[in-house]
Amino acid sequence: MSQVALPPVSAFSRSSHRSSAKPKPAQRKVNWPAKHDLFGVKVSDTDYAKAEDLIIDAAHDHVSAIVTHLPVHGLVTAATDAAYRAHINNFDIVAPDGQPVRWAMNRFNATQLDDRCYGPELMIRLCRRAALEGISIYLYGSTPEVVQQLKLKLETLCPGLIVAGCESPPFRKLSPQELTDAIERINGSGAGLVFIGLGCPRQDIFANENRDRIQAIQMCVGAAFDFHAGNKKMAPPWMQRRGLEWLFRLFQEPGRLWKRYLVTNTIFILLAAKRMVTRHKTS
Repeated sequence: MSQVALPPVSAFSRSSHRSSAKPKPAQRKVNWPAKHDLFGVKVSDTDYAKAEDLIIDAAHDHVSAIVTHLPVHGLVTAATDAAYRAHINNFDIVAPDGQPVRWAMNRFNATQLDDRCYGPELMIRLCRRAALEGISIYLYGSTPEVVQQLKLKLETLCPGLIVAGCESPPFRKLSPQELTDAIERINGSGAGLVFIGLGCPRQDIFANENRDRIQAIQMCVGAAFDFHAGNKKMAPPWMQRRGLEWLFRLFQEPGRLWKRYLVTNTIFILLAAKRMVTRHKTS
């Protein structure tokens, strides 16, 4: 399905996209959560509270940083694709988005995580904090209809939230000039948080390749755009707690997702089994 791009200066912006000519602010060091190896992928030992506090604090200073969330699909993709894994391992936070990822972190790295760090949930928590602390956000991704609906929903759910800009890029690789213009719009908006909903792996590649050009925290949240906009249903809490969100989504979109989950879930089980056997042999 072809993508319809928004006008050249995003759906709306609180400042001209040429205003981003200002010098990049000095970057301060942030003590991001420790990472642990999980099938070759560096996953962060973090929960909602830790991630939220660090991200909000860094957003106040417009720290250029990148955060993503890995469910089983994303973890397996990174574990089996060296090029994508190199992008992921460069992130400041790689949150354990799926319950099975959290279980594996606790099993193999003794992290003692009580809950996963789910992208849609962290997004809404950050938006509520941003509204309270005067941090503006930018929405980048999905379709024009979804991103506009998301803007309206977030402003309702998070009173006082400033959405400094939003846009839906075309479903193709941007030209160098298009990319430069998009980055100027983002920086010119003054947003401290940039939520990216381009899907895996496109959103992670975009964030990593532009981490030094975008003067904000880039949050790769994928399906959170559709969930919070009301375009897709989120799995009920009891299924989320039991690691069955993939099953709920499969029922929602069987034609698109059956192969993904068949392949990635199987590979995840095999990787976990191999890790268990290796640990048993070396113990």
